[in-house]
Amino acid sequence: MRRQRPTVIAVSTLIAITLSTAAPTPANAAPPDQVSALTAHQADGYTTLAWQPVDGATDYQIERTPVDADNTPTGAPTVVGIWRPNRQINQQAPTFADAGYNPGDTFQWRVRARTGTTEQPYSDPVTATTTAPWGNPDTPGQNLRTQWETTHAAQYTSDTDEYAYTAAIDTLSDRVRVVELGRTVQNRPINMLVIGHPTPAATPAAIAATAPVAINCNVHGNEPGDREACLIMARQLAFSTDPRITDLLTHTTVLIVPTINGDGRANNTRGNSTGQDLNRDYSLIRQPETTAYIRMVRDYRPVAGYDGHEFGNSRAGDLPMLPPRHQNVAQPIFDQSQDMIEGHMYAKGAEAGWWACPYGCEGGGNVGLSEETILRNTLGLKNVTNSLLELRSSGGQTRPDEGNTANNRRRKTYSALWTFHQFLDYHRTDRADILQARTNAIESQAANTGRLVFRGSRPIPAHPAPHPGDSPPPLDAPPADLILDNAPCAYKLTDAQYNGARTDGPGGIGTTVAQRITAHGWKVIKTGDGYYVPLNQPERGLIPLLLDTKGVEKLTDGERVYPTLTGRRNGPLVVSGFTCADDATINGPVTVRPGAALVTTATTISGPLTATGAVGIMLADSTINGPVRITNTTDTISVIDATIAGPVDLSGNTTGTDAPVLAGTTIRGPLTCTGNNPTPHNLGIANTVHGPRTTQCAAL
Repeated sequence: MRRQRPTVIAVSTLIAITLSTAAPTPANAAPPDQVSALTAHQADGYTTLAWQPVDGATDYQIERTPVDADNTPTGAPTVVGIWRPNRQINQQAPTFADAGYNPGDTFQWRVRARTGTTEQPYSDPVTATTTAPWGNPDTPGQNLRTQWETTHAAQYTSDTDEYAYTAAIDTLSDRVRVVELGRTVQNRPINMLVIGHPTPAATPAAIAATAPVAINCNVHGNEPGDREACLIMARQLAFSTDPRITDLLTHTTVLIVPTINGDGRANNTRGNSTGQDLNRDYSLIRQPETTAYIRMVRDYRPVAGYDGHEFGNSRAGDLPMLPPRHQNVAQPIFDQSQDMIEGHMYAKGAEAGWWACPYGCEGGGNVGLSEETILRNTLGLKNVTNSLLELRSSGGQTRPDEGNTANNRRRKTYSALWTFHQFLDYHRTDRADILQARTNAIESQAANTGRLVFRGSRPIPAHPAPHPGDSPPPLDAPPADLILDNAPCAYKLTDAQYNGARTDGPGGIGTTVAQRITAHGWKVIKTGDGYYVPLNQPERGLIPLLLDTKGVEKLTDGERVYPTLTGRRNGPLVVSGFTCADDATINGPVTVRPGAALVTTATTISGPLTATGAVGIMLADSTINGPVRITNTTDTISVIDATIAGPVDLSGNTTGTDAPVLAGTTIRGPLTCTGNNPTPHNLGIANTVHGPRTTQCAAL
């Protein structure tokens, strides 16, 4: 359940934390429409200005003047910001994040109210020196700087400078390991920084156990602001001695992919070298770049994520955000993602002065829909709490000084840096809720209940008034012909569909459906008559979008396979071929023959379950009142959210690269796991075992 977070911010609190000095109180009373109590608090790349609101004010102008050490102006005063009441959820405590200046310089600020077009008197000024770029210039590691920083935002960091910068961080910090996830079409490396304290865990599986977070910084090659923020944050995480940073990294692993689209970055294009918009390919994974990222999600299992972009609407907020909206996303993941955005980012944005809002905000147009090919939707369908982040690409009416290119670039990058740090703080504080949402989502997906929607999004409200935006993204309600009320048990593919050559990749050569299903991490059962992809697994909402005839952007037209066993059955059951049981009651022992497969949901078996030499056993949301023994299985094993009243024995199963899953299950007896290759795992969802656990399953 999403909880309500407090959004009222006490002006006294803002005043108490400021680093500025306010001007002395004049002898005569201030004019009634003059802004008072102006303060300036310094942070990384921005200054939070806060003041007492003026009754009847329509908006406020923020003026900044460069000054020297004696507070003598060294340049002309400039209106750098316009604050409007709809830009944050707390209208009674106005704040503005002034950014765009060169960090480390000294400025004077004043703020005045406007009533309609009538300008009121300026406040008394405050003066302060802004925060210099993070890192002591005399300390190795901390003294690293990106090309963007050294040129004062005149140039973005090139690929060669990025590789050198991240390699230096890797060399100088024990907290960081740089791994290559893959290569672009033009053979550029796709690197990921793995960051943990005191050192990151050694393997993807061990990292997955830390409930990691992932930031995809730059998918569109001509939207570089988030990437520059990621590179700065990587340096901070690698070398900071701040207890907040070390505490964060002690409790999770941070995964940063600075540049997934190196070819588009080199060409300054939105798409990759083939012209493909990679943010329309995360489900289909036709390109090597998206394949590399999806494999990372499969192996490292991040529980929360952010995806960085830039937005061309100059009327929108500073930081438009959006959760996974596809209606097949499990409700707990949607709710948790909305909590991160509305409950945390909106409130913290109101404190810091950033305008966080729903994607679109004001005059947003046809944005933020339900395509499963978009990363935020793909991640949601993979049970990851996540959000899109857009940086408004130009200053617009609320930041009139950003016709200056460097100022505009700095505002974008430092607003992204703020967001990514807030993301880490949210994970640190709400880790338990995020993990519970993930658990609930996986269990509900594996239960294979409810309709399937092939295109259609959840509504996003502007936000209960007061709200930080007037135009939420539009609703694309699913049409009737893109809804399937009667979900199948599985999809069956022929050998030609599963292993056949494809032409939808770079140069007319595509990976097979089998390779893409493996990259997604789905379980597949091969029998004598084809390949079965059951829906009683964690990514149930995504599988039909690629394999059903109704799929809008699908891989192939799989055959729907419906349950073959429902209702009550008395007596022993011997399974041969592919058998799917749903909402069934089996009163007797169940034996799965060699080469056969059993898939169950919402099913009760009153008796022992024995499988020797089966090709697949997949049990979800089911009860077995008796012992379970699964040995010598060759394709896949999955037991999710089951209750087993007896001992469980998983032994001698050799399932290739597909590790057996035993997750969220209650076992009223001992659990024995020996000789399985690969070793079983629990998806990060602990089992409850009322008995001894041995060898491979001791930690499950």
